Amino acid sequence: MSTVMVTGVGAIMGYGLLKSLRASDPAVVLVGTDIYDDAAGRAWCDAFAQAPLTASADYPAWLERVVRQHAVDLVIPGIEQDLHWFSDHREQVAQLGCGVVLNSRALIDLSRDKWAMDQALAAADEPARIPSYLSGSFAELVRTLGLPFLLKPRRSYASKGLVWVQSASDFEPHAHLLGEVLMAQPIIGSAEQEFTVAVFGDGEGGSFGSITLQRKLAADGSTAKAWVRQEASLDEVVARLCAHFRPVGPTNLQFRRDADGSWKLLEINPRISSTSSMRRAFGYNEAAMCLDFFLNRKAPPTPEIRPGFAVRYIEELVVHDRDHF
Repeated sequence: MSTVMVTGVGAIMGYGLLKSLRASDPAVVLVGTDIYDDAAGRAWCDAFAQAPLTASADYPAWLERVVRQHAVDLVIPGIEQDLHWFSDHREQVAQLGCGVVLNSRALIDLSRDKWAMDQALAAADEPARIPSYLSGSFAELVRTLGLPFLLKPRRSYASKGLVWVQSASDFEPHAHLLGEVLMAQPIIGSAEQEFTVAVFGDGEGGSFGSITLQRKLAADGSTAKAWVRQEASLDEVVARLCAHFRPVGPTNLQFRRDADGSWKLLEINPRISSTSSMRRAFGYNEAAMCLDFFLNRKAPPTPEIRPGFAVRYIEELVVHDRDHF
């Protein structure tokens, strides 16, 4: 019997992981953690521990105590902040004596700064790269990018902080942030042509399978609706990017299809994404693959992808006999 600890179980990705792990192995012992004591993911845990922020000086000692107390075999970071902490403290984490689901340090570091990723794609002469700029006046950027264009935070996720520039009045309040905080990009395609691809990298440039979803975003940047798609030309782009970046384990790549039919890379997230629970419903269970690869040290079987459509909606978890979990 294995014990798996999932962090950030109050978030979509965290509690989605718990459900996927339970579906893959009903016998697995699930330990959930979150900074909030009333995190919804507690409903799907066998045990729960309230966590300090990873930025807290108390976090390392707390982590070691929880891992030892529950004899944790594998830790899966369920939110981006936790992923970054575990990646930055790999040597310290190795002393815990349990496995951790972590992508390559190089890819995680690149993903933290969209400009660094842009420069890596440029150095590789990658056709899927979206040209990015750290400087320029409004007039200069209009000549280069046309209107409208985007100002995108270098360090953000889930489409947070995007500025849609249609006029000088949109641009000027943010112009002083261009460079260190923001970068400028052309707008690629349309929101109806956005795709998210999950691959499970083998660390050598290949993968153990993938799934492609065409999606519509909710206001918070998460996937609201998704359709399973098979796009051979996109598969070729994904294979090329995997060969270059050599991802390890669950990796999410987001694309838009341009007006000319070409594929442009929005970003690479070197982790399980919040769409994992949807993917599980279509036969792609990243959590089960993590158990195979990171815990049991074996190649996950190639998933059999089912067709279909998914929509995410809000539901309630109700408890009647008490006012707490």
